[in-house]
Amino acid sequence: MLKQILSKLPRKSSDSSDTPRTPRSSSQRSSPRSSSTSASGTGFSRSNGGASASGRPNATKKTSSAVFPASLVAGIEPLVPFKDVPSSEKTNLFVSKLSLCCVTFDFTDPSKNSIEKGVKRQTLIELVDFVGAGTLKFNEPAIHALCKMCAVNLFRVFPPNYRANMIVGGGGGENDDDEPTFDPAWPHLQLVYDLLLKFIHSSCVDAKVAKKYMDHSFILKLLELFDSEDPRERECLKTILHRVYGKFMVHRPFIRKSINNIIYRFISETERHNGIAELLEIFGSIISGFALPLKEEHKIFLWRVLIPLHKPKSVGAYFQQLSYCITQFVEKEPKLASVVVKGLLKYWPITNSQKEVMFLGELEEILEAVNMVEFQKVMVPLFWRVGCCINSCHFQVAERSLFLWNNDHIVNLIAHNRHVILPIVLPALERNAQSHWNQAVVNLTHNVRKIFMEMDDDLFVSCHAHFKEQEAKEISAANKRKQVWEQLENAASNVQPMAGKTAVLVTPLASSIAC
Repeated sequence: MLKQILSKLPRKSSDSSDTPRTPRSSSQRSSPRSSSTSASGTGFSRSNGGASASGRPNATKKTSSAVFPASLVAGIEPLVPFKDVPSSEKTNLFVSKLSLCCVTFDFTDPSKNSIEKGVKRQTLIELVDFVGAGTLKFNEPAIHALCKMCAVNLFRVFPPNYRANMIVGGGGGENDDDEPTFDPAWPHLQLVYDLLLKFIHSSCVDAKVAKKYMDHSFILKLLELFDSEDPRERECLKTILHRVYGKFMVHRPFIRKSINNIIYRFISETERHNGIAELLEIFGSIISGFALPLKEEHKIFLWRVLIPLHKPKSVGAYFQQLSYCITQFVEKEPKLASVVVKGLLKYWPITNSQKEVMFLGELEEILEAVNMVEFQKVMVPLFWRVGCCINSCHFQVAERSLFLWNNDHIVNLIAHNRHVILPIVLPALERNAQSHWNQAVVNLTHNVRKIFMEMDDDLFVSCHAHFKEQEAKEISAANKRKQVWEQLENAASNVQPMAGKTAVLVTPLASSIAC
């Protein structure tokens, strides 16, 4: 049986030892033609692309390789270069090289299988250059073989993360400043990603054929890899998934739905995922290509996915991409602005000052694109919240909220609705001017008061008089409460304490209340 396997290897082998072989002279090497013929005789030109050397599927399942059985993994030899075979044999050689690269190694130990790892790396480089050249029209077996090789090398289960129960990202945790984890196998993984990217982008690949192998299962496995802790891998995945979305139109609804499901789980269950920022970046480019009017599916994505993404504590890790996606929606359909503002107010981070600063920045971007009708729908609750931010003890929150009046478009919206907005925010402005501890905030407060006075001096005077009147009433009510408490304290101090075993009458009503 071993002789039968050896006879079908792409190159002649003198023995089946696991030790590295010494280089052979040119006279001992088989000719390019004979090697090509051997590769084509292994059955690689068939549609299975990863069948065993005998042509039977899964005959070498343990090694994930159709060329090198388990007993020969340590003796991997490079195949002949593409330039040494005729064009008619390049497809067979391409499949053989892909099968060689299906052999995987342990990269945690750099000294282990170093020769074989070098052979595989060189083969991957050859494949990347060959696909990038675009000189060959890839048939179905070649497409199948490439998808299988990528699956064997890329699709893997990540080890448990020791930070799994800790907050990751911008939410404030002990390990926020930890360095990212880098995969020791990245030199090989990067080449596989480059090969897959060039293959998808190549005009020599028929999308109708490729979609059968880059199917829903393949796409789901790609999406699972976005949870990788290696930022280099997530960056490659982002580019590849974007190319897949552009090339295979039939898979677009499935891709969107699958990303939605990942984010649903992140929001509702785990609140931990390493690739949310990259997934949102992909969606940012997808949203920019949405046709108008927007489909109901896309609006649901805004309501159920993007807006609730403001809730997790780690929102800082992906806030820039999230804000971009939401701004894209508002620019495409301004009617959605009121929905977005209501969503921001719903998830407003009252106890997290850093998140409040981010929310105020996003709010300004949305208000820059809002029209008068949508603004009027939300201006009352919006400026009630802005007033609370103006009075914040955290100077960055107060400062950022007052910066809204530096935006000409927002000032114009406020000016047209000053009769509603000024009575809401004036008390906050007056309290800041009287008692805020930060001088920069006090100066900004005076600037905003000056803007309102220039808008409508009569209205400002009227609102200021009403504020003084309300302030006097509040002071009077506070004084009355203070007097009542003083009377109660005096009355309590004059009561003699009970001594001995004095009986206390307890009514049935009192006992029932006590229970």
